[in-house]
Formats: sequence, C-alpha cells, structure tokens
Amino acid sequence: MAKKQELQNNSWEYAPSLESTSHISIQKKYDLYIDGKWVKPSSGKYFKTINPANEEVLAEVADANEKDIDKAVKAARKAYTNVWSKMTGAERAKYIYRLARMMQEKARELAVIETLDAGKTIRESRDVDVPLACNHFFYYAGWADKLEYAFPNRNVEPVGVAGQIIPWNFPLLMAAWKLAPALATGNTVVLKPAETTPLTALKLAEIIDEAGFPPGVINIVTGYGDTGAALVNHADVDKIAFTGSTAVGKLIQQATAGSGKKLTLELGGKSANIIFDDAPIDQAVEGIVNGIFFNQGHVCCAGSRLFVQENVADLVIRKLKQRMESLYVGNPLDKNTDIGAINSKKQLETIEQYIQIGKAEGAEIFQPTCAIPSKGFYCPPTLFLDVAQSNVIVQEEIFGPVLTIQTFRTVDEVIQKANNTPYGLAAGVWTDKGSRIFNLTTKLRAGVVWANTYNKFDPTSPFGGYKESGYGREGGLHGLRPYVRLK
Repeated sequence: MAKKQELQNNSWEYAPSLESTSHISIQKKYDLYIDGKWVKPSSGKYFKTINPANEEVLAEVADANEKDIDKAVKAARKAYTNVWSKMTGAERAKYIYRLARMMQEKARELAVIETLDAGKTIRESRDVDVPLACNHFFYYAGWADKLEYAFPNRNVEPVGVAGQIIPWNFPLLMAAWKLAPALATGNTVVLKPAETTPLTALKLAEIIDEAGFPPGVINIVTGYGDTGAALVNHADVDKIAFTGSTAVGKLIQQATAGSGKKLTLELGGKSANIIFDDAPIDQAVEGIVNGIFFNQGHVCCAGSRLFVQENVADLVIRKLKQRMESLYVGNPLDKNTDIGAINSKKQLETIEQYIQIGKAEGAEIFQPTCAIPSKGFYCPPTLFLDVAQSNVIVQEEIFGPVLTIQTFRTVDEVIQKANNTPYGLAAGVWTDKGSRIFNLTTKLRAGVVWANTYNKFDPTSPFGGYKESGYGREGGLHGLRPYVRLK
C-alpha cells in the first residue's frame, strides 16, 4: 500500500524539457522604431524589461516622451498621405502577406521571446499566440483588395493615422489584432506596447523593417502610461484603439470625447463559465482549467466565475480539485509547465491582495499542493467556494489564476447571476442541449459566448464586449469597420 501511494505521489514528476534559447536574438538596448529607422529617445531615458520567471533583466528599452510621439505621428501622417493611402489594396496585401510569412519563419524565436518577456508557458506562446498572430495578418491581407465586398454599395476610405495601445497579456497577438486590419484598410499606425512586455513588438519591428514596408507606415514606440497618454492626446491622430484595464479605458474615453477621433476599447472582464447537469463533465472540467489556469488568468475573457448546476456541483468540484492537483507550476520555458509566471511583481501583489480579501470575506479556499519556484513571480491555482454575488472576488477582475464557484438551480437564476457584474466580455455554456445554448446566447450580456469549449479564437470571428468591457469589435469582417469611413 505504501509503495502504491509513493507511485501516486510521484506520478506527476516530469524530467525537465526546456525549450532552447540559443536561436533567439535579443538586443541589449532597444531604441524607438520611427519612420523606418531606429531612433534614440529624446529624453535619453531607457527602462529595463525583466523575465518574470527569474527576475533577470532581458533588455533596456527606450522611454518615449511627447516629442518622440510627435515624430512618430508626423512620420505616419507623411507615409499615409504620400504612400500607403494611395497604394492599391492588392499592393498593400503583398506587404501584409510578406510580413505574415516572415513571422511564420521566425515563429520559434517569437514564441521563446514572448515566453521570456511575458511569463506565459512556451506551449501557449508556441501553439496559440504566434500562429494566431500570423493568421490575423494572413486573414486581413486577404481583405485588402476586397473592401468593396466588405461594404457593398459604399465608398470606403481609410481613417488616417491610428494610435494603438496594447496590453501585456498577449503582446504579439494583440499587436496583430490591431495592426492587420488597420494596414489592410489603408491606415498608417503608431503602436505602443505595454512597458512590461515590449520585446515581441520590437522584434516585430525588425521583421517589418526586413519586409521592406515603406518608412512611416508602422511606427513602434515604447514607454509607460505617459507615453500612451501622449499618443491618445495627439491632435493629428484620427483613431485610437486600446486594449487594457477598464479604468484606463474610461480615461481615454474622456480624453477623446469631442475630439472627432474614432475609438474602440477592449477592456476588462469577469466572465461566467456555466455548467449544466447534462454537460460532458470531464470535458467541462478541462475547459474550466483552460479558461482560467493555463493562461495564469492573464486573459480579459478568462472564465473566472464558475456556475455549476446544484445536482452535479459536488462531482464537478471533486474532479476540478483532482485536476488542479496535477497542474505543474514552474519555468514557462519547460514544455511540462501548465502555469507559468505572473507577468510582474506588481500584478502578483494585486492577485495576492485579492486572495486575502477572499479569505477575509469568509470564502472557502482551495490551493493544490504544488511546488512554487523560489525565484520569480508565481501564484498557485486558487479556488474559492461558498462565495456570494456581493463578494469582491466575484465582482472585480483579478487577472490571475483565481476561480470562484457558485451553484444554481434554474436557467433564469444563472442568467441573472451571470449578468450581475459591470462587465460583459465573454461567457461559456456547457450542456448537451442545443436549444439551451441558443437560449442563453440571446440572454447573456456577453460579446462572445462559447458552447462546450472556452478560449477559442479565430481571425474570422469578431471579439469584443458590452458594458464596462468596452465597445467595438476586433477580428473578422467586423474588425475592418473601425478603420474605415463609409460614404
């Protein structure tokens, strides 16, 4: 018996399987990519970007100020007026296709850099983020010469210069979501990546340069919140696209009000994952883990609120706890790792504060007995039971591997509970009945509702939210609309 127990305890111990870093190239210091050239920041200031898995410095990155933003916007305006807006859609498509192909050729390098800088697992970077980013460029390249079919019987014109600000959770993928439709529709871009994850955007700038894009069509500037604010407030920017927190999104909305700038916002979420008693339970449990734990909870649409029909709640919770015990937390470059590092020390502290709030609110906490690396920013997968709708951990976005569970009896009850947050980004429904799925999709106030799956994305499908989760859509035919003027 003792030997059998020992085998069970050791059944999840894997030999390390580390992804190599020998094939990647990271500069010690990065300047700003403006007008097809690498330009030193006006202030002469640089900041460090670190590897959250081991807290080691990866590179120093330029800190752009208002002068640098002005240079980038002027370069984008010149390129728009003289080159890009005058180019045929078929010619623009060639550039975008070339970029997508070159990204595919450098996919291994991009995946490793993404994992080093963001802390996400190599499996996620390699199998999801990079291929999906490439696919977005391929997809929108196909639309570049077909805009008259996208908007029939309308005269389609580009907006002009787009200012785009992306978050730290999907740095390369969010860059693709923003850049691809803007370029396909004839706009030029000034892109600002998050200060904690700038490296894949800067690597993308190198690929853009190698692909031979006309100078000024794509400008990539790095910096903190004041850099983003300078971009939002610049008088010659025609369109702002922002993905990030609801709080910052509200500030951007106020700053652009009355300016005539087009605006799309993809903000926070507190998404519901709903399991009915006729659902495929094992599949649903895996979907729960995929929706909140495999990505460290670093997804705005993470299924962080789980609703389980009362008569199967004990079974689902037991299976979920068992699955959580098997999750491996550790080095994101290890292919065995299920949960990588939290993106920054600041974000880890925020998550830990919410966990303490959950305990203080009287919720029952469960964390598996997994080993946590001594160095780096890590958080074990966390489950809260016996929570109420009014609990802070149920209402507020945590952006970490923290899941709350509530039960329900009827369809009407779970719809009311699921909609009872300020957010409305995504939801998941697990059931054997197609009629129930269609019923819920009409009543859940969420921009995306997944059925018997979770966190599945495709370039052809629109994504976006309701309420404080923002407005506007990215992806698919809908993703073209914010970047054109129709007459």
